[in-house]
Amino acid sequence: MNEHNCRRFVGKVAVVTGAGQGIGLATAWRLAQEGAQVVMADKSAAPTHAAAEDMREAGHEAAVAIADLATYAGAQSVMAQAEAAFGRIDVLVNNVGGTIWKKPFWHYSEDEIKAEVERSFWPPIWCCRAVVPYMQANGGSIVNVGSNATMGIFRIPYSASKAGVVGLTTALAVELADYNIRVNCVAPGNTAVKERPTPRLARELTDQEKRWNQQFYDYVTREGLFDRPASVHEQAAAIAFLASPDASYITGEVIDTGKRGMRISEVTGGER
Repeated sequence: MNEHNCRRFVGKVAVVTGAGQGIGLATAWRLAQEGAQVVMADKSAAPTHAAAEDMREAGHEAAVAIADLATYAGAQSVMAQAEAAFGRIDVLVNNVGGTIWKKPFWHYSEDEIKAEVERSFWPPIWCCRAVVPYMQANGGSIVNVGSNATMGIFRIPYSASKAGVVGLTTALAVELADYNIRVNCVAPGNTAVKERPTPRLARELTDQEKRWNQQFYDYVTREGLFDRPASVHEQAAAIAFLASPDASYITGEVIDTGKRGMRISEVTGGER
């Protein structure tokens, strides 16, 4: 993991959900390197405990909270474990989520739609509800991870869930401003993530699903203004900024970290 010289989170306790892999793991490292005591919340025990041990070996303070964040009880459990470990909660990063299937909407079954919503909408709303009582006395910062999928293809249940995360962000920011609790959101696009220790779908894709997957990836690799995917560290940097005192007068904002658009080189043929 890259080291960072700024120490914006010294004396702060940060809960990061989905911290066992991907953007969540990179964010947990980033906040820890900047001085935070980090609670790594995830449903998958083995990779999360292994990641926390790596963090402790590097000299950082990390605790693990294993829970199903698609339930309110799971979210409450995480916040209670965070307080028990470090005595307070100053930052919550709601990173849990991610589409399971990629296919046209009319090919989703009822159970698949429910599974997408349970994975990508319920965790942030339950965690926001669970964390507010811990932040009301001293203030805090909530950063939700949305997606640029709110305008995209083949992920309609996920896209609708992430649109809900945006609405949660902008409305909750208004209600919590009097408590000095800021609520913001990043909306990532195509991001390069290493092979996941916990796959989103625990079976082999069918041939048709593989074709839809390829069509989806052909689409997202050509939609961005930058001719490459973001790294998980770039996403973590944006999250850390919004969570930090550097963003102390920013709330209710959605930062697009996956901006779409036609690159000018596609029109000019690379001529400058």
